[in-house]
Amino acid sequence: MSRLGPLLALGGLALALLLLAQQDFSEVGTLLAAAGFGLVLAGLAHIPSMALNGHAWRLLLPRASRPTLLAMTANVWIRESVNGLLPVARVGGEIASYRLLRGEGVAVAPAAASLMVDMAISILSQLVFALLGLALLAWTGAGIGWGGIALAMLCGLSLAAGFILAQRAEILSRLARLLNGVAAGRFPTMEAHSASVDRMTRRLWRVRGAILACFLWQLAGWAAGALEIWLALYFLSHPVGLTEALAIEALIQAVSSAAFLVPGALGLQEAGFLGLGLLLGLPAEVAAALAIARRIRDTIVFLPGLLAWVWAERRIARAAAGPA
Repeated sequence: MSRLGPLLALGGLALALLLLAQQDFSEVGTLLAAAGFGLVLAGLAHIPSMALNGHAWRLLLPRASRPTLLAMTANVWIRESVNGLLPVARVGGEIASYRLLRGEGVAVAPAAASLMVDMAISILSQLVFALLGLALLAWTGAGIGWGGIALAMLCGLSLAAGFILAQRAEILSRLARLLNGVAAGRFPTMEAHSASVDRMTRRLWRVRGAILACFLWQLAGWAAGALEIWLALYFLSHPVGLTEALAIEALIQAVSSAAFLVPGALGLQEAGFLGLGLLLGLPAEVAAALAIARRIRDTIVFLPGLLAWVWAERRIARAAAGPA
């Protein structure tokens, strides 16, 4: 797996360069140059989306130990940066998030349980957002194949349902108990922590109000991402309406999530932009420029996020070493 990530990244990069090279690069360059600093503003428009997701996750934590909204937004920023730029199959960001929560003083069980429930709700909310995007795409008159769409939605729903059922079936504590038994009782602490996390997870799923609120705020976070698309196309001198911006964002996010094994969804995300541009009647050069604008967003938002992660890890290490 450690070799697979870089190999997929190289393959995705080659595909992205191949797709972009087939466009009129002089025209794409002209569009990007004319947009200028506007693309930086479009990239920074991702901040509201991260804040909304941070608030959604925060609702799942006990009131007494909830970090501030600023801390949770920073946590989501680092999680997305790790998942978006590193070959971690969208798992490393969650591990970093858990460590950051622990560094904020959140106990083991609430930190792990809230993260797992947040991930499950995220799958559901993104599925709903993708369905909204498909509906909006159909409403614009784009011809789409409903058979493949139905299959994709069924797979997404099955994944979400399986994830939720696994959490409610105490899979984590059962695996820990099995491992501890095989290891002749060498991991009693891990078994105890796993049982505590499972109990907290079941308790969270029973708090219907918090679950619903988390879902709705996450959905708002997904929708807020359309602001990036709207602004980017505005500065690329090809403005679109809210309907088109929402449809593009919803389906690009779905493509990026489906391509979780490929770091940054390299190549596949570019193909998604070009395909959606074709369906919505965008010139190919504009769709290519929009794909590059999304990569500019990754650079100006996620690269600093990785640096923030390094700083946060050092701060946690110093805090842990202090009492010792």
